[in-house]
Amino acid sequence: MFETLSDKLSGSLRKVRGRGRLTEDNVSQTLNEVKMALLEADVNFRVVKAFLRSVKVRAVGEEVQGSLTPGQQFIKIVNEELTEMMGGANSGLMEPEAAPLITMMVGLQGSGKTSSAGKLARLYQSKGKRPYLIPADIYRPAAIQQLQVLADTLGISCYPSRTEQNLLEIVQKGLETAKQEEADVVFIDTAGRLHIDEELMEELRRIKTFVAPHEILFVADAMTGQEAVSVAKGFNDLLDITGVILTKMDGDARGGAALSIRAITQKPIKFIAVGEKLENLEAFYPERIASRILGMGDMLSLIEKVEDSFSEREALQMQKKILSNEFTLEDFRDQLRSMRKMGSMKDVIGMLPGMSASSMKDANIDNKKLLHIDAIISSMTIKERKNHNLMNGSRRLRIAKGSGTTVSEINRLLKQFIQMRKMMQKLSKVSNPGKAMRMMQDMMPN
Repeated sequence: MFETLSDKLSGSLRKVRGRGRLTEDNVSQTLNEVKMALLEADVNFRVVKAFLRSVKVRAVGEEVQGSLTPGQQFIKIVNEELTEMMGGANSGLMEPEAAPLITMMVGLQGSGKTSSAGKLARLYQSKGKRPYLIPADIYRPAAIQQLQVLADTLGISCYPSRTEQNLLEIVQKGLETAKQEEADVVFIDTAGRLHIDEELMEELRRIKTFVAPHEILFVADAMTGQEAVSVAKGFNDLLDITGVILTKMDGDARGGAALSIRAITQKPIKFIAVGEKLENLEAFYPERIASRILGMGDMLSLIEKVEDSFSEREALQMQKKILSNEFTLEDFRDQLRSMRKMGSMKDVIGMLPGMSASSMKDANIDNKKLLHIDAIISSMTIKERKNHNLMNGSRRLRIAKGSGTTVSEINRLLKQFIQMRKMMQKLSKVSNPGKAMRMMQDMMPN
């Protein structure tokens, strides 16, 4: 996500980072490079123009020239203006006075409306809410079944729509059932088309008038770039949407849609989908995304991911084992399984300050390797997992055959595990956060 843009912007801003004095020529030259980076990232040219104008006004004024660190102050301005371009702050779904919160999902066919409805339901379920799904797409083959399968996977209620039913009847009866079941939030999955047409918009207008939803979320495929921005404007002009969900953000290295869509529609991006799994939906925080684009890391998002994957009780137990040198291969496997829940390791490491896309270009970070390690450890006996010192030649050969790997891979894993145990013990005794961070980065290549 944003890899290409982050690489180019970080390179341009690196030239001014340490400067003790900035002239108008310096600023103009840097902004010209920033402009090219944004346009190549498929950001709308009107948005780029307004962004550069705002940065230049602040950069050539007293705010930078009077600063003790002009280079750093200039980057701070770029960061703030980038954040403002994307909406300034996170804007979640509203909380109505009386439940349920009714949310309409709209967008073109294939944008990811149905899966986004499931992901939102899962997100609210994890917050202790009772979500309810209403399949209102009676045209696309298997659309109703898809939403019902997602509901079954989550163990939540879904209205049993049928394609021969009247659309407004589905919505009416679905809402009645949701209220009877005391649902907290209702997601209505509407039909889409391959393009905006009068028939589609009239149908959506009828549902909006009939339901009076609290939220109308436009779901857009981020991979379509400027096309997503144009379509969002069309839906907003006709339906007055309340927010946007961008899907397939994990596959969009440019990020033009995310940087343009709010500026054009004046409606906030509320969520982004960063994978196909139900848990791969994140709240959109403009300030965190701006920080990530500029290579400054995103520690808040990283902390939230860790908190979602590791309970406080588990963390305390693990800390105790590390301090007493009782951390075993079985503990290591459990930690790897929890780490896999956090998503791509490359994305996770990219949230650390200084670990930008360019700094990880040559890094050999492959999530499949975690599966190989899991297979190796799972092929060991319980005694072997709890005491790695038992590993002799015959045991290593047996484990290699059982896991479909080689003895050299077993040897490499054991060596890295022993090194990691030593490093973890050292880290647990370090009180200086800066020193701990440097030690963690030293561990990264392994």
